[in-house]
Amino acid sequence: MKSREFVVAGATLILVTYVLVLSLAGQASSANQTTRSVPNTGAVEAIGVGVYWDNECTNRLSSIDWGVLEPGSSKHVTCYIQNEGSSASTLSMYMSNWSPSNASDYLSLSWDYGGQSIDVDRVVQVTFTLSVDANIEGITNFSFDITIAANS
Repeated sequence: MKSREFVVAGATLILVTYVLVLSLAGQASSANQTTRSVPNTGAVEAIGVGVYWDNECTNRLSSIDWGVLEPGSSKHVTCYIQNEGSSASTLSMYMSNWSPSNASDYLSLSWDYGGQSIDVDRVVQVTFTLSVDANIEGITNFSFDITIAANS
């Protein structure tokens, strides 16, 4: 009788181990899904300035393709902003139209513009940095608009 109990106990142990391995594999798979890449392309609007891809100001920038972003990563995009107004100006940047609306909880945009006055027709190089929170959840793609405005 004892050998039969031993066989049943052994089979039970094997079954419990199998279920545990499957459970851990499922959790690992779920963890991989939360670190999925997040694609985006965002529109750029300019008010009183021109925003360009090149320092000669010949190729207007109307959108930024941020490419594929991973949780905890950052992406840098450099552009050139020309004061196309009639007086020296400083710049402001605004983000709007976040989709989904909670994307701004996990994504942040900054730039290295230092607030200096830009004379008429002058060009400044600016680098935007989009950072993705390491704990981003539930967002498979996103979009938002960037507005860059001249302030006289």
